[in-house]
Amino acid sequence: ADYLFVTPLFRRIFRVVKENVQSESLWSTPDDAIQACLLGEDVEHKLYRAPPEVRGMTSLDKEAFTQTITVPALRVPTGVLNKVVKSLRKATIQRPGVPRVVQDKEETSDFRLVLLDPHRVSSPSSFSEAEAEALRSFSVAEELQYYELRLTYHNLKSEEVLEAVLPQGQDVTSGFSRVGHIAHMNLRDHQLPYKNLIGQVIMDKNPGVTCVVNKTNMIDSTYRNFKMEMLAGEENMVAKVKENGVTYEFDFSHVYWNPRLSTEHQRVVQLVKRGDTVFDVFAGVGPFAIPAARSGANVLANDLNPESHRWLQHNCKLNKVEKKVRTFNLDGRAFIQGPVKQELPALLKGRAGVHVVMNLPALALDFLDAFRGLLHQEPSCDENLPTVHCYGFSKDDHPEADVADRASHSLGFPLKDRCSVHFVRNVAPNKDMMCVSFTVPKEVLFKPSAEPAPKRQKCEEATDSTQS
Repeated sequence: ADYLFVTPLFRRIFRVVKENVQSESLWSTPDDAIQACLLGEDVEHKLYRAPPEVRGMTSLDKEAFTQTITVPALRVPTGVLNKVVKSLRKATIQRPGVPRVVQDKEETSDFRLVLLDPHRVSSPSSFSEAEAEALRSFSVAEELQYYELRLTYHNLKSEEVLEAVLPQGQDVTSGFSRVGHIAHMNLRDHQLPYKNLIGQVIMDKNPGVTCVVNKTNMIDSTYRNFKMEMLAGEENMVAKVKENGVTYEFDFSHVYWNPRLSTEHQRVVQLVKRGDTVFDVFAGVGPFAIPAARSGANVLANDLNPESHRWLQHNCKLNKVEKKVRTFNLDGRAFIQGPVKQELPALLKGRAGVHVVMNLPALALDFLDAFRGLLHQEPSCDENLPTVHCYGFSKDDHPEADVADRASHSLGFPLKDRCSVHFVRNVAPNKDMMCVSFTVPKEVLFKPSAEPAPKRQKCEEATDSTQS
């Protein structure tokens, strides 16, 4: 007996066998409990795990998950029922669709049974001092009753169902990206034989999800979309989402949308002031462009993908900013060397800020060379040079330095001490999404002139002359 307390494993075995004997519900025998500990199984969830015969199921049979378990309970007078439930909120059973209060075995109207979490409560001594004091104050006997509880598929969480079905020892995923009514998954090879079952489980366990899809290839950097297959539900790819108070609609199968970028969209838009101009080079369906326009900026938004451009125009109208956003369907470099080049000279003479957003992390850094020698004549002042927010992926051990160096290489000008780099998110093991922000150096933006430049006015003089 002394040896049982030498190691954490044996302490755990002792506790589990003791609970098994007391509640007669966790495992069939103490030997099963010991085996579970040796296999490293999660004691807390063992009680709720589906029957072993569902292992390997590829077509969902919901009835096969039904099981009856024994859980501890307290017999509580109905007059103090609500107060007791409130006092024992950490000790009561917490399962989807399982009531915490059931009819007393004797079916009397004077008492009810409060069902307890068998992992939390295995004997009267399991109650905390505060819980025990509450029970005494309400004159509730601490003697435990036992209740036969029928659990069905509907009482299980998605990860519990999938853990029971998929082969032991392999990764179980119940994670997905939610895009309106669509759940977007990225299944691994060993999960593919179970893909339709997984899709059905995700749809069943997540209210509002009526369509589950699986990504079948990498993102196409040209149009930023990817092929997908239906796993479950209705084949309706037109999603409606709300992000930071703005509504977007789009065909998810033909455009790019990432719900994990909402914070980054907000961060950049908050840098834009009323009256500023924003050039969105890779605008997608508008998550930068439309909020910027709503905040009072003038926006020129571009995307090469015709479907993205169409939904961008649709979302501008949907959010009533179509008069504040001019849209283009051009290659990113053509947009910079076309509309951006045409608009910049006049904007550089003003006081309002100019922002260029380049959110195409797979390629955007390579497009920075489009700013080399974009304009011919230098402005009279340096204050209003455009600020670029350019995104890139990095697998380097020092991602901040990596994206800054790559941006410098593309511009042909060192950005050290002239830029800031913001970590956006980790997209994969050893792969980060970063945003490098900098003012475009005049040495990059303007072509060198063969003739000597005329004497430049001071900024104050130029400002005075424009006001007179």
